[in-house]
Amino acid sequence: MILPVPIEPVDLAVVGAGAAGLYTALVAAAEGARVALVSSSPLAQSASYWAQGGLAAALGPDDTVDLHLGDTLAAGRGATSRRMAEILCTEAPDRVRELERLGISFDRSPAGDLLLSLEGGHTRRRVAHAGGSATGRHVTAQLSELVTAEERIDVHERTSALALWVEDDRCAGVVTEPVAIPAAATVLATGGAAALWQRTTNPGGAIGSGLTLAHQAGAALADLEFMQFHPTAVALEGELDGFLVTEAVRGDGALLVTDEGERFVDELAPRDEVTLAIESVMRAGRRALLDLRPVDMHAFPNIVERLSRAGIDPARDLVPVAPAAHYMIGGVVTDERGRSTLRGLYAVGECGCTGVHGANRLASNSLSECFVFGRRAALCAFTEPVPLPAGSPPATGPPAMPGEATRAALWSDAGPARDAGGLERLAGDQYPLARLIARSALERRESRGCHMRTDHPALDPALDRSHTVVRGADQQRQAWD
Repeated sequence: MILPVPIEPVDLAVVGAGAAGLYTALVAAAEGARVALVSSSPLAQSASYWAQGGLAAALGPDDTVDLHLGDTLAAGRGATSRRMAEILCTEAPDRVRELERLGISFDRSPAGDLLLSLEGGHTRRRVAHAGGSATGRHVTAQLSELVTAEERIDVHERTSALALWVEDDRCAGVVTEPVAIPAAATVLATGGAAALWQRTTNPGGAIGSGLTLAHQAGAALADLEFMQFHPTAVALEGELDGFLVTEAVRGDGALLVTDEGERFVDELAPRDEVTLAIESVMRAGRRALLDLRPVDMHAFPNIVERLSRAGIDPARDLVPVAPAAHYMIGGVVTDERGRSTLRGLYAVGECGCTGVHGANRLASNSLSECFVFGRRAALCAFTEPVPLPAGSPPATGPPAMPGEATRAALWSDAGPARDAGGLERLAGDQYPLARLIARSALERRESRGCHMRTDHPALDPALDRSHTVVRGADQQRQAWD
């Protein structure tokens, strides 16, 4: 067991240094908070670094908040919280403008207009990018520089959170190795869990650590059955396998075809539709190929560079693609200010679950979510703190880690298509979070969005607005407005 040594208390402890964590820490520090930022990796090396998508916001002259809201609700397949989606769509434009004031240069035309991309599920060009398909790299690099220069933020790099410090039914900080950080409020910004699946677009550390910490501390989780699979991940043996090719290329004219050159899907349909169409092609013994030849790939230099490593020239060659686990829609249940069901604990970004994504996240709403709800959480956490702990931090052991058998089981039993037999097998897996995912997926006896049950292929209208909530050993359904 590890006996952590307490350090000086802070106003806010932020666990995770992706886009959501960096931005939340900066907002809180600007309000005068003393912040401890815990990062398991060096700054600017989080999963956000690899994000190719941009920020979805109604910024174009032909766009409105209501149009963005309508697209978000349509993509969510009847499970989206309208109230949360209204917040996201209303506040996203201001967050883009604020990021520009913080020094992030979004792509603009020679005339100075924002270059907005069209992505799957959107009816308008509304996705702002920085450096083309290298948005995550640009955003996290700039935010990391600002965090490093901010004297109110103490950065704990290469430090992993082992447990939340819970005292008198409240979160009183975070336990790391080798120190414990007492905090008036704690924010989880640890990212998602897509690397639990064998085929994934995510870096290996995206195993749902924040969800596990919150669950062990007694906070509620929701919507764990909704793992979004990105339809166009490269399907080749070697290091390029699973490399995500952003759907912005489809917005610029890329096509999805079979070996025979036949188009088989609307390339700009929401991700769940495109994923299932590709799965159908593959089950028929054919390949799904992405034709990038109609696209000016100068706007996507990192994609060109990565493909060239495998000898693929996008101006000449078709790219074999297949779905891969990409984004965990479920997470720690939070309200509109990022508050979890455990007092003093907040969650933002992919590890949180407001219901804004419903059953199928609209492309590029996730980065917007990081900044919209990250700001809200930072302001709330600093103004509504809980008492600092009076006792000693808990001793803790190293966290459980998923093995390759768990990753293989999640792919085979809870992949893009699943059924009761596979999910019941997964419910006996040795990794706790895998068991929770299986329980949630078993409970939802329908197909909705990115949750496809082959034994329950129809959508059940009785489950509209219904969310599977897990807290401890208890599981229940809740309707969210």
